[in-house]
Amino acid sequence: MRLLTRFKQLVLLGLVTTMVGCASIPAGVEPSPQDPWEPFNRSVFEFNEGLDAYLLKPVVAGYRFVLPEFVRDGIYNFFSNYNDIYTALQNLLQGKPAYAFNDLMRVVVNTTFGLGGLIDMATPGGLEKHKEDWGQTFGVWGVPSGPYVVLPFFGPSNVRDTFGTVADLESDYLFSYIKDIGFRNSITGLRVVNARNTYYEAGDLLDGAAIDKYSFMRDAYIQRRVYQINEGRDDEEPLMPVYENPYE
Repeated sequence: MRLLTRFKQLVLLGLVTTMVGCASIPAGVEPSPQDPWEPFNRSVFEFNEGLDAYLLKPVVAGYRFVLPEFVRDGIYNFFSNYNDIYTALQNLLQGKPAYAFNDLMRVVVNTTFGLGGLIDMATPGGLEKHKEDWGQTFGVWGVPSGPYVVLPFFGPSNVRDTFGTVADLESDYLFSYIKDIGFRNSITGLRVVNARNTYYEAGDLLDGAAIDKYSFMRDAYIQRRVYQINEGRDDEEPLMPVYENPYE
């Protein structure tokens, strides 16, 4: 419950910051029926972009300058190995026991032979990497996506995945159960920087492209989530219903 309260506080902080006004849809950009709250979502998106540009990206630049690549790779592999535990659980809940066994074997191999997960020995050994979360599991269980949402700090989401994010945080040992506040905050900060570092150069490419970045990221997120939920299944997720846009 404590983490849920913290999640609410972060989201409310971002929402209050963006409540001063909603961003307008650029001329020539067609409103999406999957994004009925687009003006407000664009405001949250701009808030997140500013936070990234003025805080997170400079921190990551320093992180890349101070730590050599092999150290950054080790940090990435450690958190990736840790996440494989949760992925195994999600695959089991989704009715994919073969994938779950593969994920558990990745943890065993990387923890045992990869210096506690600092070296990825499983992927070269033929154990495929997966990534699952509660939002995907809810989707497999038949929970509809709901409208597209941009969350403060967390970025692209939808109504279903917002609840999934809360469930992810509540079930995450490194977020929920480490009692030492200083150590927990340090680990959390390192995870955030590590996650941002994985697409450091990709973000620069998007910034320099002559596209509407908001629309591109929204459409990419929606398509990627549908693919992730349908992976390993014969049926397809029902199409997202058309929601009336209250701003039209």
